[in-house]
Amino acid sequence: MNYIGSKKSLLDFLEKSIYQVVGKKDFTFLDLFAGTGIVGQHFKKKGHKVIANDLQYYSFVLNKNYIENHEVLKFLGLENELADFKKIDYEKRADFVCDFLDNLELREGFIYKNYCLGGTKNKKFERQYFSDENGKKVDAIREKVEEWKNENKINNNEYYFLLATLIENVDKVANTASVYGAFLKQLKKTAQQSFLMKPADFVFNEIEHHVYNEDIETLIEKVEGDVLYLDPPYNHRQYASNYHLLETIAKYDNPKIKGKTGLRDYSNQKSKFSQKKDVLKSFENIIQKANVSYIFLSYNNEGLMTEDEVRTIMSKRGKYGIFKKEYNRFKADKTENRNHKASSVVEYLHYVECK
Repeated sequence: MNYIGSKKSLLDFLEKSIYQVVGKKDFTFLDLFAGTGIVGQHFKKKGHKVIANDLQYYSFVLNKNYIENHEVLKFLGLENELADFKKIDYEKRADFVCDFLDNLELREGFIYKNYCLGGTKNKKFERQYFSDENGKKVDAIREKVEEWKNENKINNNEYYFLLATLIENVDKVANTASVYGAFLKQLKKTAQQSFLMKPADFVFNEIEHHVYNEDIETLIEKVEGDVLYLDPPYNHRQYASNYHLLETIAKYDNPKIKGKTGLRDYSNQKSKFSQKKDVLKSFENIIQKANVSYIFLSYNNEGLMTEDEVRTIMSKRGKYGIFKKEYNRFKADKTENRNHKASSVVEYLHYVECK
């Protein structure tokens, strides 16, 4: 997924830096601004226990699959639902279920009626986030998955796997430049394609991982581990508004929406790290209350907090240090935020060895 602030290109830098401070011993890794879970997944692959969290529900869904799922999904509750399903090997059942969902009869549900041109034609706001076909397909799949969940035909692990699969694949055919803050007037080439439910991957291992959907300032007092990794928003841009449609697909709660973009209410999901008046107080609160041995903070040279402010707050917990790496700006910054002149930014990985 093309995601604001994704650390995919920085995984090697993060791994080497963290191991340089902590070592490669077994440790519990807390990723409490998890986003799509790319960093947590990386350390899960390395054999570490991961605790992930994000305030956005679509992120919670993705991490419930990528982080918390770690065993083969057997879909036992669908054995009497799908023809010949009992004959399918456990390892192949996820593919079979996704293929079944791919071939459902299309439905004109909430997504089609509010975010596709066919469903919004001649209404006050005509929207085209997805092609009509893809919008109807989202509705068909989302309704069936929720039906299975309500009838106890799939368990939580299977439910979040299917939702993560839907979110990942429909995002590939979204008619946007990058994020969901706006849609394109004409269907771009990729948006004209029909999406398929290509099963979302996750790492198999014998370690139990945990995922939360809470405000980090509340959660930080409930969890503990060895390494706390923080990757909060850096600027005023709110993730909730930029990914509102993924939130609606994940929750499928028929929310009241408004305006040209069909924005849902996100007043209870605004990050304090995107507000200059709150960011320092919230950051210090987290640093002081974290029950861990090491704290790492990903931040860049254009964030609301300065390098000196971060150093001052983190140094109160112990021995402070910093790693730096220059990298290319996120795609949406280049196309939407024209006030940025530099094509690259400097990523800081601040850390403290807690006393």
